[in-house]
Amino acid sequence: MAENLASLVTRLEAVTAKLESLSSRGGGGGGGGGAAADVLAEFVEEYDNQILGGKLKDYLALSEKVGGDVSLQAKLVQQVFQEQRKYLILASKYKLPKPDLLEKAVKPLVDLIGSAQDFCEKRRTSKQFNHLMAVKEGIAAVGWIKVAPKPGPYIKEMSDQSQFYSNRVLKDFKGQDETQVDWVKAFVGTIKSLEEYVKQYHTTGLVWNGTGADFTGAAPPPPPPAIQPHGQSSAKAAESESDRGDLLSALNKGLDVTAGLRKVTNDMKTYKNPALRASSVVKAEDKPAAASGSKPSGATGAQVKKNPVCELVNDKKWTIEWQEGNQNIDLKVNSKQTVYIFKCNKSVVKVSGKCNSIAIDNCKHVAVVFDDVISAVEVVNSQSIQVQINGGCPTVSIDKTDGCQVYLSKASLNAEIVTAKSSEMNICVPSTTTPGDFTEHSLPEQFKTKWNGKTFVTNSTDINS
Repeated sequence: MAENLASLVTRLEAVTAKLESLSSRGGGGGGGGGAAADVLAEFVEEYDNQILGGKLKDYLALSEKVGGDVSLQAKLVQQVFQEQRKYLILASKYKLPKPDLLEKAVKPLVDLIGSAQDFCEKRRTSKQFNHLMAVKEGIAAVGWIKVAPKPGPYIKEMSDQSQFYSNRVLKDFKGQDETQVDWVKAFVGTIKSLEEYVKQYHTTGLVWNGTGADFTGAAPPPPPPAIQPHGQSSAKAAESESDRGDLLSALNKGLDVTAGLRKVTNDMKTYKNPALRASSVVKAEDKPAAASGSKPSGATGAQVKKNPVCELVNDKKWTIEWQEGNQNIDLKVNSKQTVYIFKCNKSVVKVSGKCNSIAIDNCKHVAVVFDDVISAVEVVNSQSIQVQINGGCPTVSIDKTDGCQVYLSKASLNAEIVTAKSSEMNICVPSTTTPGDFTEHSLPEQFKTKWNGKTFVTNSTDINS
């Protein structure tokens, strides 16, 4: 034991001598920290090169050419990517913060993403609605910074949702206005570049600086003070010399260094004193109640309810939005009109006459009954939907929907049914034996793909067999 203490004293004396030598050199080493702090991390520099200086730059320039609401929305998108850069710089300088501080740090970016998406919600009658929706769905990909351990697939999912609307823009303008086509390619390329960037530098989630400073939510801490020059005040020098002398004299006592410590008796030890052990337990009823306004981090706020809308816009588009429990929506349409149903819940919509198309978007527990459709009826991002076709309908499209029941009439039995990323889909056809009755057929959700020597062949798989 004495030998160990002697070795420890020797090592401490060496450290003290080193500190004294540094003190005698003056403050020459204190000014180098600022330059190092200004150096950008590699993943921030690559963000500037691959994202800000890449397809995003093309998208912003083309948005100006397209003009209108697209140009206004692009300015919000630019702010989102600039704010994301600030957040990346934050991650390059600090350790991963605690959850409450993390939410505080990311809030400005989340708010900007919400502003870019709300821009679309306020302009549903815009002629550039498909452009705005493509950006609204795609800009959500910037939320990868809160996703772990697979942010890359999350960005891909948001890109796929955006593609539903960007394809509509391509369909409307391909061969007619190449600026619009280039705009789609630039925005899709921006999200694709973001996906590749994240896969390269943040494969399992945003990388924080493990050796950085602790994030407190306040301004960055000031640099550490420089070592005092040799001409420091005599009072501080004397105090420092006295402290070192006290330390060395205490260590020179050897085993007697612990003589002045207070002895811990058995009644002070929790494992020997049951009463003390019981008093240290925090009872459930003693825990402070959570504040009424608090909520767990990452929880989404309640959906803001808006006033229900049922109107004909420019004599071309029926807009049915935010209907709640309305069972008596009855529309009279003609072949030049379209029907758009958005954010409705527990409602029934009856469409009398022949219309151009019907779209059901972000709805729950909604039933739609219609006579004839010229192009298609589409169900997107919805749950528990029922569609009844009384006349003709060439195409039924079901995309990202859980639970969809479609009743076909005899005139619509030849309809093409296109499905993607959906589940619990059933198609009911008129019974051949019982008039007025229907026979239900489920659509496959699972598929099996095999290589046949030349190409891949995909067949549906019946999971119940």
